[in-house]
Amino acid sequence: MRSGTSIGANVNEAVRAQSTADFLSKMHIALKEAGETEYWIKLLEKTDYLSKVQAAGILKDCEELIKILLSILKTTKGKNF
Repeated sequence: MRSGTSIGANVNEAVRAQSTADFLSKMHIALKEAGETEYWIKLLEKTDYLSKVQAAGILKDCEELIKILLSILKTTKGKNF
């Protein structure tokens, strides 16, 4: 729960960043939290807390979010280098 909700909190902070470096830092943190969330979802599936069907849907959303965050980071870095 903590890592999953942290993603949105860090993206929200990034939107109000004071600089491009601050924006990138917050987005990197959001990406790391998304990776941690992915780990926890897989663990919950392996321990049968979530069914394979439940985990698959949530993992798909999480993986899509990771792709979006990576795209934002690549685009932002490209503008500055």
